[in-house]
Amino acid sequence: MKNSKKVMILSGAGLSAESGLKTFRDSGGLWENYDVMEVCSATGYAKNPRKVLEFYDERRMQLKNVAPNHAHKVIAELKREFKEQIFIITQNVDDLLERAGCENVIHLHGFLPEIYCAKCGYKENIGYERLKSTLCPKCDKNALRHNIVMFEELAPEYATLYAALDESALFVCIGTSGFVLPVGHFARACEHSILNNLEVDENLERYFEKCYTQKASVAIDKIAADIRAFLRNGAFSATSANLKGSKADKSDKSELSKAESEILAKKGQDDD
Repeated sequence: MKNSKKVMILSGAGLSAESGLKTFRDSGGLWENYDVMEVCSATGYAKNPRKVLEFYDERRMQLKNVAPNHAHKVIAELKREFKEQIFIITQNVDDLLERAGCENVIHLHGFLPEIYCAKCGYKENIGYERLKSTLCPKCDKNALRHNIVMFEELAPEYATLYAALDESALFVCIGTSGFVLPVGHFARACEHSILNNLEVDENLERYFEKCYTQKASVAIDKIAADIRAFLRNGAFSATSANLKGSKADKSDKSELSKAESEILAKKGQDDD
């Protein structure tokens, strides 16, 4: 049974784009400069590990030169204020939420500043440095790599996502297109929902009660006000133009379960 006083904030690339991080799918994004299956898949890594490791070294170096934006900071404030009442879950692999002061962030697709050993599970935060050696200091195997979930790999934190979703009554989706995760179905599985994306997407918006079509840094203060009203007194005011109608019924939950099984069978990728 859902706890009526819990909120999930799920973020994607739109949250960090304003900080200057390149996204994968946008015009001029990373996927225009790289073959995604060569640098972001288990097959590509097995074929040319050096190329993949260098790709993520470059992403790590880029991360050093950006800073958290206003949206990151407000999310961190909400987490400090409401603690266990809010789940902070992101598809992004950057550390901008953490640098904004946000604690207990769940990274669905890995964490760029970290490396890990594919043999023994050893992890180390190397910050924004290049991976100097693949030799693991714990097991002495040449198995150190980026701590990123690639295509063709399972994302262990998806189990955490679905457990949190089951406890959440308000679902807030910021800066994600729904290409990787079925966020529309997540919205239908919760009592209330908010969507914030930069561009209009009628197919996605029909699932949400309230939609803010603007930059995350602009929408975040209004979203924070919505969350505070909900957590303090249970109030939620839906935007009439985006009413989704009835709460998720059995057919919706069945659809969600199907989407879940499909997702767990494939990879999650970097950010959305």
